[in-house]
Amino acid sequence: MRGRCCVTDWGEDEPELDAAFAPDPDDETSAEPEPRKTYYANLDEFVRLYLREAYARPINGRTRVWAAEWWKYPEAVIRLDALWRAWEHLRLEPRTGMSVWFRDHADHHMQVLMDPDGPFSAADPTSATNLATRGQRLPYDPPPTKLY
Repeated sequence: MRGRCCVTDWGEDEPELDAAFAPDPDDETSAEPEPRKTYYANLDEFVRLYLREAYARPINGRTRVWAAEWWKYPEAVIRLDALWRAWEHLRLEPRTGMSVWFRDHADHHMQVLMDPDGPFSAADPTSATNLATRGQRLPYDPPPTKLY
């Protein structure tokens, strides 16, 4: 008989315990919960309808850059997707959700995205489609239809 001194040993020889705590297949409450609906249908909708408005900044191509065709830059897409998913989660927190989103997510990722050496560094910084003046929304060109 071996000793039971480690947490990893617990329950190895007790299949009846596993069965006792397994979900009941006939119990309706053990079914997978419905996936929560997102406010925005996809990343493009989040960028187009929310982020461009909420995070409007002057984009001059020198101190801040942006790409209207943001969807062509893999790191940017990953960061923007992370922003969207965090926003979808934190929007449901009524007290400090949006503050946390800006402080912990948007401010960090947007600083990286807009850095001249960041993900949009290959975008043409002098193209009018990639520039914005004070008060304008972030530049935007729609992605190909089948992308989102």
